[in-house]
Amino acid sequence: MSLSPPAMGMEFGWWDKDEDGVKWQINARFHGGHVVFSRKTGHNSSWEDFAPTDEQWDRLVSEAERRLPRRLMSTKEFNLLKGQRPT
Repeated sequence: MSLSPPAMGMEFGWWDKDEDGVKWQINARFHGGHVVFSRKTGHNSSWEDFAPTDEQWDRLVSEAERRLPRRLMSTKEFNLLKGQRPT
C-alpha cells in the first residue's frame, strides 16, 4: 500500500491586502489541472471566486516551488500549475 500524497488535489493559502487596505484570506485550489482562486475577509464571510493579480499568481508559483524539494508536489504537477497562468 502506497502512502504517496493524492495526485492533483492541492490547496494553497495565504493572507493578502488589497489596494484599499482590506485584508483577505486567499485560497488557491489546484485540482484536475485547473486553478481556482477564492477569497474571504473574515471567519463569518463566504468564499468568493475571483480573478487573481499577477502578484497573486507569483505567490502561488513560489509556494508551489517550495513544495517540490519536499516531494509534496511532483515536477509534472508543478509544470501543469504554471501552465494555467494567463500570459
